[in-house]
Amino acid sequence: MASNKAHHATGWAAGVIAAALVAHAGEGGPYQIVSFLSFVAGVLGGTAPDWLEVAWWSRQHRLWITHRTWTHWGIAWLALLGYSYLALGHAFWAPLLFGFASGGVMHLLADWPNPLGVPWIIGRHSLKLWKSGRCDIIVVAASWLAAGFIADHVFFEDVHAHKALAFVRSLPACS
Repeated sequence: MASNKAHHATGWAAGVIAAALVAHAGEGGPYQIVSFLSFVAGVLGGTAPDWLEVAWWSRQHRLWITHRTWTHWGIAWLALLGYSYLALGHAFWAPLLFGFASGGVMHLLADWPNPLGVPWIIGRHSLKLWKSGRCDIIVVAASWLAAGFIADHVFFEDVHAHKALAFVRSLPACS
């Protein structure tokens, strides 16, 4: 499992991705308020698989669902993401649900590399790259790199990506 800080950081990246895609779909709303709300939903969704397991209504706040079972099920989060994306432009709630699902999927991607894994379809699957809480910087950097590329594509028509590629090509090792 990635650390709580890593889930928060990747949730913010998921929020940026969701806001950019909502704006790209033309669903940003007046003054891009709906895009901002999908960003907030993405940030909340980034930690949702963990806090949905907690019985907030009890005094002890114990888990009412075993950790990394139903709330970490990949098919459900991907179905929610796909359904809400297809509903963009047709339902007022779709941008918020899309943001929330983006954060949830990002959470699962952050949990996937460690040995406990994530139940994508039936059983758990793990990439077995490192132990829980280690190498969080890789997951956070990858999520923010994806957010940067998507935001660059949506808002700046890949200007920064082309400049970065031109810079890399100009390096002596690449010639």
